[in-house]
Amino acid sequence: MDFQTGPIRDASRAGDYGRVIELVRKAQQMTQTALGQALGLSQSAVSRLEKKGQGDYSTNILEAAAAHLAIPPALVGLAGGRPQAQVKDGSDDMHRRTLLGGVVAAGVTSVLSPLPAVDAADSGGGQAAALRLATSAYRRLDGSTPSRDLYDTIEAHIRLIQSITRSARGDGDRERLAAAGSEVASFAGWLAWDKGDNGSARSWYGAAIRAAKTAGNPLLAAYQRGTLAQFEAHAGNGVEALNQALRARRALGDRRPPVADAWLYSVEAFGHAAAGDRRATDKALTASRSAAEALRTTEEPPPWPWVFSFTPEKVAACRVTCGARLGLPAWVISDDVEALATGHAKQRALLVLDIAAGHLAAGRVDAAFALAPRALDTGLTYRSGRIVERARAVRRTLTTASPPKVVRDFDERLHGVYL
Repeated sequence: MDFQTGPIRDASRAGDYGRVIELVRKAQQMTQTALGQALGLSQSAVSRLEKKGQGDYSTNILEAAAAHLAIPPALVGLAGGRPQAQVKDGSDDMHRRTLLGGVVAAGVTSVLSPLPAVDAADSGGGQAAALRLATSAYRRLDGSTPSRDLYDTIEAHIRLIQSITRSARGDGDRERLAAAGSEVASFAGWLAWDKGDNGSARSWYGAAIRAAKTAGNPLLAAYQRGTLAQFEAHAGNGVEALNQALRARRALGDRRPPVADAWLYSVEAFGHAAAGDRRATDKALTASRSAAEALRTTEEPPPWPWVFSFTPEKVAACRVTCGARLGLPAWVISDDVEALATGHAKQRALLVLDIAAGHLAAGRVDAAFALAPRALDTGLTYRSGRIVERARAVRRTLTTASPPKVVRDFDERLHGVYL
């Protein structure tokens, strides 16, 4: 796509960043609904964003839209007006380096200007707010950058936070820095998980919980426990997942915001599915869907540490994953199920593999292995150990002495893949 000339560049120069997003979205044949689901916005909110003209924009939304649509950040005003390096050879690596530089520049620009209040606990801005803005910039890159390329940078970011914390003055500063450290440790856990390094992922999630406790933020601590529970459920440890989710609920008591209830119900559904309990899974999904629908009636953004809204569509995707784990094709297969795969490429690949597992459970081998290679392609493109191992797990569910050609072709592609 040509970002240097034509209507996209003209809209950018005019400061009409909504128009830039609209033009790129249409060029990628993406609907407003699909973009909204990826950004945690309603279709109407995306429509208002695209028609905003030269008004004031939310930096977080511009960052998220630019990362999801692979728009050079400068085109939506996120790099202080400095031109970005052009990708002359069209390679993915060059593109990722350009995107990384642009998004980090956006974070630095925010640091150099008066920092906004990130939340009530960090209303003074300062170092903790700057570090969290940088973490947010890196997190936005997850959808377009292999986790292996980000991992070393995030470890360096953690070391920076640790260094600043050692010289912090006063308990308030240390608590704010601990909250920033908890957030980035959790992100490091996700990156390790995506690489297929479950041991490191578990260690990072534990560090995130400890840092949240040091910060004295029960909501953050509960969120990190819920994240660990989600990880354990996907790893097949249903009992541990449910224990962690219960501890998260107990830590919050009656102070749970509505989004925490909706999300924790979905985490519990994963845990019950990993433990093989269909009835309990269905009950948790029903509760999660009801809570998510109630959230939709309010236009309020979710409280930090939630980055995106929790929607009924996310519950529907959760049901697909649970159905795949339980071997329930009726929960997985429908005419519009692939429409739920609206996140970034790695998220879509994982859901597609769940759909493939549902087809296998229904005995539809050809349909399953028409989907699975697409997901495997994504796993190899982004060098995602998690996607590749999930593809292997789906393949293991088919046991036959004489697999058809589509399966043999898939086996051939899997053979020798080492990430």
